[in-house]
Amino acid sequence: MSKLAGKVAVVTGASKGIGAGIAKALAAEGAAVVVNYASSKSGADAVVEAITETGGKAVAVQGDVSNEAQAKTVVDTALNEFGRLDILVNNSGVYEFAPIETTTEEQYRKMFDVNVLGTLLTTKAAVPHLKEGASVINISSAVTSVLMPESAVYTGTKGAVDAITGVLANELGPRKIRVNAINPGVVETEGSVAAGVIGSEFESGAIAQTPLGRTGRPDDIGDIAVFLASDDARWLTGEKLTASGGLR
Repeated sequence: MSKLAGKVAVVTGASKGIGAGIAKALAAEGAAVVVNYASSKSGADAVVEAITETGGKAVAVQGDVSNEAQAKTVVDTALNEFGRLDILVNNSGVYEFAPIETTTEEQYRKMFDVNVLGTLLTTKAAVPHLKEGASVINISSAVTSVLMPESAVYTGTKGAVDAITGVLANELGPRKIRVNAINPGVVETEGSVAAGVIGSEFESGAIAQTPLGRTGRPDDIGDIAVFLASDDARWLTGEKLTASGGLR
């Protein structure tokens, strides 16, 4: 039997990149998936189509997770379409890099609103519907250990996500709800290509420092999410799994 048969998942920011990889991986193991997107309806629809073409169940729903009402709508879609919620993946995120001298309030508020407030609001909306054995998976980043120059705000948001993961693991543990984080390293996605990371000197330098000798792929992260969502990870909570090919 598939590891997630009968389960229902919400994946935020799932129209492309890591989120799309996670949505497809969860669906391949039997979960019905709510594919959330902020702006790319075509991307979300393509993810849903890829899932349904292989016999899976998925629906797309628009929603800005940094808005409480919209975050609730995303969660409610799982309940209305599939009748329950077992897995929440807080993947929505934005990033910009800049030296401290040129960092702006706008950058700070944009990144903290989506990366941190969005994680809190979506989890707040989901928790009343999660039962024993449910899994919350927060997508953080390896930047919290690599500590890249010119990433103070972005790294700050992901440091907050790491801390929130630990707090919620303690808070929700008595209800047998597990909360863990995945901290990816450099992953080849539409976003990292558009940002000029892939094919750059930065990527070459990162690969040179990565014991496994390559950048990550969305399916690398998707398979870890399946593990954390499944009963295989029943004794794990409050963990940060750095998925970087060994880059520290």
